[in-house]
Amino acid sequence: MGHRVLIIVDWYNVAAFDADGNEIGILFQTATPFETPRKMDELIEWTRRQLAGRTIHPLLAIAMFTVVFLEIHPFQDGNGRLSRILTTLMLLRADYSYVPYSSLESVIENEKEGYYRALRQTQRTIRSPSLDWEPWVLYFLRALRQQKRLLEAKIEREHLIINALPALSIEIVSTVKDRGRVTIAEVVKLTGANRNTVKKHLAALVAAGHISRHGKGKATWYGQG
Repeated sequence: MGHRVLIIVDWYNVAAFDADGNEIGILFQTATPFETPRKMDELIEWTRRQLAGRTIHPLLAIAMFTVVFLEIHPFQDGNGRLSRILTTLMLLRADYSYVPYSSLESVIENEKEGYYRALRQTQRTIRSPSLDWEPWVLYFLRALRQQKRLLEAKIEREHLIINALPALSIEIVSTVKDRGRVTIAEVVKLTGANRNTVKKHLAALVAAGHISRHGKGKATWYGQG
C-alpha cells in the first residue's frame, strides 16, 4: 500500500509532505516570477521546433517538455494536471491518436510515488552541468506503455462482449489476461461459480482460441490464447 504524498508550493520551492504532515523534502526549486515568462517562451519555442523538425523522437521531446514545464511551475496550482493535458495534446499532434481513449491521469495516479520520485531525480539535476534525463524519461515511457496496455485490455473486453460471450467467460478471459495463468480452482474461488460450470466455460474458451490449456490432471492451468 502506497503512502499519501502532499505537494505544497512555497514561493520558489516545491516540497513533499507525508500523510502525517512531515516534510519529506524539497522536490525542486521553481522559476521565479521574473524568470517564468522568458523560460516559458523558450520552452514553447524549443518544443515547437522539435515536434516540427523531428530532430529527436517526439516522445523524448514531449517528456523533456513536461519535466521542464513542471520545473518552471508557471502557476500556483494545477501544474501537474495541466502538464498531462498538454502531454495528451502534443501526443495527438504527433499522431498518437489512441491517447484520448485511455487515461494517462489514472496511470500516474496509481503510481504517484514513482511519478514524484522520477520527477525529483531529474529535476534535482536540471540546473546542473550534468543534467540526468534518464529517471524521468524512463518513467514517462513506461507510463505511456501502461496507458496503451490498458486500452488494449479495454478493447479486448469490448471485443468479447461484441462477440456475445457469456459474462462468466468474459470474466475468465479478463482474469487470465491480468494474471497470465489460472487454474480451475482459482477461477471457482474468484468468480464463485460452480466448478462444473467453470470447466464447461474453460473448455468452450479453449475451443474458440480465446485461452489455451496447459498441463494435465491436477497440474492443468490456462493461459492466454
